[in-house]
Amino acid sequence: MKVLVILTLAFGVSAAFAGQAFAQDAAAGAEVFKKCKVCHQIGDGAKNAVGPVLTGVVNRPAGTYPGYNYSDANKTSGITWDEATLAVYLKNPKAKVPGTKMTFPGLQSDDDIKNVIAYLKTFGTAPAAAAAPAAAPAAPAAPAPSPSPTN
Repeated sequence: MKVLVILTLAFGVSAAFAGQAFAQDAAAGAEVFKKCKVCHQIGDGAKNAVGPVLTGVVNRPAGTYPGYNYSDANKTSGITWDEATLAVYLKNPKAKVPGTKMTFPGLQSDDDIKNVIAYLKTFGTAPAAAAAPAAAPAAPAAPAPSPSPTN
């Protein structure tokens, strides 16, 4: 019984540490974002620069921040910057959006990518794309015909 208790405790502790290892860390992301600050601004008072403002970028459709001159590739990509799409883009921007103006080669560390996305989320997110409207309820069935007299 003691062995079972020890194993259970050991598993619980290791699971807790594993969860922390995979969690996004916005503070670490702020450090990674220093690489992005060369071209992008974020937060109150941010302005378009070499790249567009990144405030609220998570869940925003690509190529839509007001006043920024996006490449045609970005404007017509059909991408919405959800976390999964951002992760692929941040790994290799030119592979995800061929023709993008972004010259940054990408972040190689998956942890850096997760953390910078966590940091971006601290500056708000765009509303997620609305789900398709529910189908209209079916029309009520027509009343059954009255039985005809059989006289």
